[in-house]
This record gives sequence, C-alpha cells and structure tokens, in this order.
Amino acid sequence: MPSTTSLPYTVLQVIPELEAGGAERAVIDVARAVRAAGGTALAASHGGPMVGEVVRAGAEHIAMPLASKLPWVVWANARRLEGLIRSRGVDLVHARSRAPAWSAWLACRRTGVPFVTTFHAPYRIGNPLKRRYNAVMAEGRRVIAISAYVAEHVVREYQVPRERIVAIPRGIDLARFDDAAVSADRMIALARRWGVPEDRRILLLPGRLTRWKGQTVFLKALARLERDDAFGLIVGSDQGRHAYRAELEALADSLGLAGRVTIADHCDDMPAAYKLAALVVHASTEPEGFGRTVIEAQAMGRPVIAAALGGPPETVRDGRTGWLVPPDDPVALAGTLGQALDLPPAGYAAMAAAAREHVSARFGVERMVAATIEVYRSVIAERRQAPARDAASADGGAPHVGQA
Repeated sequence: MPSTTSLPYTVLQVIPELEAGGAERAVIDVARAVRAAGGTALAASHGGPMVGEVVRAGAEHIAMPLASKLPWVVWANARRLEGLIRSRGVDLVHARSRAPAWSAWLACRRTGVPFVTTFHAPYRIGNPLKRRYNAVMAEGRRVIAISAYVAEHVVREYQVPRERIVAIPRGIDLARFDDAAVSADRMIALARRWGVPEDRRILLLPGRLTRWKGQTVFLKALARLERDDAFGLIVGSDQGRHAYRAELEALADSLGLAGRVTIADHCDDMPAAYKLAALVVHASTEPEGFGRTVIEAQAMGRPVIAAALGGPPETVRDGRTGWLVPPDDPVALAGTLGQALDLPPAGYAAMAAAAREHVSARFGVERMVAATIEVYRSVIAERRQAPARDAASADGGAPHVGQA
C-alpha cells in the first residue's frame, strides 16, 4: 500500500454539497488523510449536514454556491476559486462532481494549478450538450474512477488515455462496519423504532428512495417469496420524493405485503441496521459506479444479493460472499432470497466470514486514501518538474454548460 506519511501540500476538494453520500464521505476521508500526511486540507461546497464532519477531520470548509449549474454562477465560482487558490497557495484541486468541476477547471487554467477529477458514477449522456457538460470530468491530469466498470466507461465514452486513469475503489471504515463493534442495544433501538418483528429474518434494502434503486423490484420479489419467516425492510431518505414513497406504500398494500414490510427513513446508524439484517439486497435497475452498501454489508458479515450490473460484480464473489442476480427481475430475486434463507447455519456462517474477509482485504478506507494521496503526490511532482508547460492565459474561455 502506498505510504501517506508525507504530503506537505495544500489540497482543495470541491463538491456541490455535503449531504449524505459516497462522494461526500470520500471528501472527509481524504481530507483526514491529507492532514495526517502533513498537508493542509480545504473543502469547498454549498454546505450541508456533513460540514461538521469535514471540520472534525481537520479540514477547513469554504462555503460557495457550487451546487448551481447556472452558467453565470459557474463563472462566478471560477473567480472565487481562483482567488482561493492564489490566497491559500493551493497545490492541487480535486473535483468530485460536474458543476463545481467546471469552475475548478477554469480556476486551474488561470492559475496553472493541477486539476484532478473523480468519476463517482457513469454519468448519463443523452445528447451532445449533456456529453459536453460531463466531459469536464475527463479533463483531469489524473482521472480517478471508483471501479473498473467506471474506468472502462471513461475510456469508451470520453476517449481518455488509460495512462491518465487510476481506478481506486471506494473504501469504508472497517472498524465502524464491524459486527463485533455494534452493541445489541443499538440494534434493538432501531428495531423498536421501526417496528420490526423479533421473530422473523430481516431482508434489508438500503439506499435513498429513488426509482432506479429498485425498491419496486424488491417489493415484487417479497410478494413472490411467500414466507412467514422473512420481513422486508427498506431504509432510505426520500429526499423530497414524497410521491414516490407514497407509491411504494401503495404498491406494498396492493401486493398484500401488510405486516411483511416496512419503509423507514434515513438512518444515521447503518452498522446497526446491517446487524439487524439476515440478508442485504441491492436491486438497482441502472448500473451504479460502485455500490457502497454492498461492501458495507459484507464488512458486517451479511451476505448480499446484488444486481449484476455496474460495480457490484467487482465487489461480490458470487456464491461465496453473496449472490449476483439479473437486474430488474423480481422472479430471480425472489428465488435467490429463498435459496439464501434456506442456507443451513454452518453455510450461512461460512459465507458471512468470507464476506468480511473479502472486504477487509480489498476495500478498507486506508487503501483508498493511500492510493488517492499517491495520485496527489505524483501529479504535484510532475507539475513542479515542468511548471510552465501547462500554464494557461488568465482569460480562458467560458465553460459550455447549462441545466442538465
């Protein structure tokens, strides 16, 4: 694993907002690593509930309207970031989303500071304007991809040379996602809050309430399962999608799932939620760049049933740490749920242990941040060896952006 012992530089990460999510969690983890390596960590965003965590990680948060996609706001943000880069002596800017990436790219052109990006998802293309909007993420001196699937997407859709792409899988805090570290009291508190029955095995689908996360597929599979020993639990914020939550509740009723499933809101103690579960389901109907819940569950020793598209085929060892099923297929999902529930105790225990070992060996946060710090170090070193090579004029062209 690359060393993170020395990075005496100032690194600025930019992201639209600091809400709950994998990209936001990565900002915090990397900021902590930059500080531990002797550097200065800055994070710019519109704000959000995770700002406090950024500050506790040792970073300074700078509030800017970076969530906006309006061209004039993007342009103004570029000027703000340029001023920040110059005043704070920033050595590298790392963009984690498209709208702030346009501003950061412009600011880096004006200052000559290296620009790094992370593709946290295989962004939809749709039309030439959307492709152009996405393409700023391919402009980094290094383009970090959160999975091999995303790396191939970047090569195929944006013709980025492979030597500029670094695949760095997401990492999680293995000490936090550890069954032994979660008390029974925490698990019981959640079960009581959600009204989960004590005498049934919990089938958990975590993830925000949005259609492509596959909650409808899960409900249809539960209806086909027809087992008295299982109870479905959907956990995730609707983020204002109240109509979709109501649709899910109506679908559950129409499928005869009353008393067999509950839909809970956002959970701040996901390790306890995983501990409550016997099995964890990932049912996304569109490819995810990675699928963080898949490794979190396995780290907790919970076998996973995941849709076989996007990132999860890289993180689930089919038949050993969980199962892969065809996406958007309630029949296949129901069949695999039944197969998993019928595992004898010894078989379940062996799979649970294999899941924890698999994630511990490959997806710890230390590996992720060490690889990211190494990217920073190498890019800054290249820049200092050729300081004038990529300096741009102070009046670079306006970004071609719009509402997307």
